[in-house]
Amino acid sequence: MLWNECVSYFGVKELDKRLLHGGLPEPLLSAKKDPSFFSEWIDSFYARDIQELFSVRNRIGFIKLLHLLLRQSGGLIDFTQLAKLSGLSRPTVKIHIEAMTIAHAVFLLPPFHGSGRREITRRPKCYAFDTGFVSFIKGWDSIREEDRGLLWEHLVLDTLRTIEQENNLFFWRDKSGREIDFVIKKDGLNVNAIECKVNPANFSSKSLKVFREIYPAGRNFCISPNISESYRIRMDDLLVEFHSLQSIFEYFSPFRFQP
Repeated sequence: MLWNECVSYFGVKELDKRLLHGGLPEPLLSAKKDPSFFSEWIDSFYARDIQELFSVRNRIGFIKLLHLLLRQSGGLIDFTQLAKLSGLSRPTVKIHIEAMTIAHAVFLLPPFHGSGRREITRRPKCYAFDTGFVSFIKGWDSIREEDRGLLWEHLVLDTLRTIEQENNLFFWRDKSGREIDFVIKKDGLNVNAIECKVNPANFSSKSLKVFREIYPAGRNFCISPNISESYRIRMDDLLVEFHSLQSIFEYFSPFRFQP
């Protein structure tokens, strides 16, 4: 469930509750997080969507791989390391992850690259479909400040996937570790850059400046849950637009009324 739907449909306004409990109605509306819901859901997911549809017989290996992906959600995939930790072969890991993507349990976000020689070009990022499962696997009972930003990225990605074609969504990172959370490929050479910040005051234009030296055409956004009214700031000769997730959804939604 999208963040704006949590507020409008269920009256859940606490960001930390949405991040910790996830967006499925039952845990979202529960006063206390119930770990058994998530473990039972994973068991049911394997039996219903994986074993039956994809004829996967190694339940232990598959579940272990899924747990690893949930724990590392939002990070770069290392197929060799996942094979080592799960006890599966590297080809099997790739097959299982493909099944998970088809079943909408995870989403693979490819790297955006082009003319920059020091860009990450191969390894995708993997995002879990729901933050509640990430916090469950990590054993979190509360959200720490350093974890909030990563989970907020998941909510932003959920919304972007509803308003943009998935094959136009990327992330960008160079080999020095500079990164743009999300890149949206537009017409021609235009690419929009999106950074996710729980606190917009923490936004830095350092990575964006490097990115725009390579890809100068496009709009720059910072999306935060703590913005009530959109605004723009010029930083390092770059115009950056600050928006809430709701305003981004309303502005860019393909279903928005056009007068």
